[in-house]
Amino acid sequence: MPSGVLCAELLMQFPVYLRIGSLRLRPHWVFETLAYLAAMRLYLSLRQRWGDTLSEDARWWLVAAAAAGAAAGSKLLFWFEDPRLTLEHWRDPAYWIGGKTIVGGLIGGLAAVVWTKHRLHITRSTGDLFALPLVVGIAIGRVGCFLTGLDDHTYGNHTTLPWGVDFGDGPRHPTQLYEIAFVLVLGALLWPLAKRPHREGDLFKGFMVGYFGWRLAVDFLKPEVRVFLGLSSIQWACVATLVYYADDILRWMHLSHRSERPATPVGSRIAESEK
Repeated sequence: MPSGVLCAELLMQFPVYLRIGSLRLRPHWVFETLAYLAAMRLYLSLRQRWGDTLSEDARWWLVAAAAAGAAAGSKLLFWFEDPRLTLEHWRDPAYWIGGKTIVGGLIGGLAAVVWTKHRLHITRSTGDLFALPLVVGIAIGRVGCFLTGLDDHTYGNHTTLPWGVDFGDGPRHPTQLYEIAFVLVLGALLWPLAKRPHREGDLFKGFMVGYFGWRLAVDFLKPEVRVFLGLSSIQWACVATLVYYADDILRWMHLSHRSERPATPVGSRIAESEK
């Protein structure tokens, strides 16, 4: 083993099971559950603090749509990650049930919310309340991915860098830890925006652009199937999402060049479709 490489097997054996009495729990499920609970708790706290002019029924319709869309999207993109493998296992129910991806979940949740808003005739942006809870949820969930090790398929390529982690088959990029660090930094950047005047919807859009830009870049460090032009299915989904937000990215760049501040104060509601 290269000198200086962090050999995680000396510290822990992956997967790192969590014990409660005689129970031995898989870390992925434990931290995924904690992620959902923490994200929902933060969402409710921010909704109470910032206020929300949507009706109770409308808001919970959107929450339900986001959850259902995320569940469907996370599965669909997972099936397209390795089309050949999916075709080989098309008769295996366990394969269809297992596996999911955050990128697909975010895209599916966004699509479902946009469709639901159209059905409910809601024309304003509604995603800001979800941005910081998503940051917290992803950070907590990735702890479970890291502790699960190779079984979770979220690790990076093999590396000789000194911070490589041996999940059992040699040192690899701990891309789960990279992502935890990134989303926490992203959250720290979004928090000041949440407290000063900004266009409604920009908090959520900033999260989406930041996270999808990150995934487009960091997934080059992962042993994923490259389906076209050297990019994986997840990376192409990231490209499509960044194109979807292109107008907002150009607007932010224009504001940055002109050193202008958006005119709409926090809490005001403008008639703008969600992006």
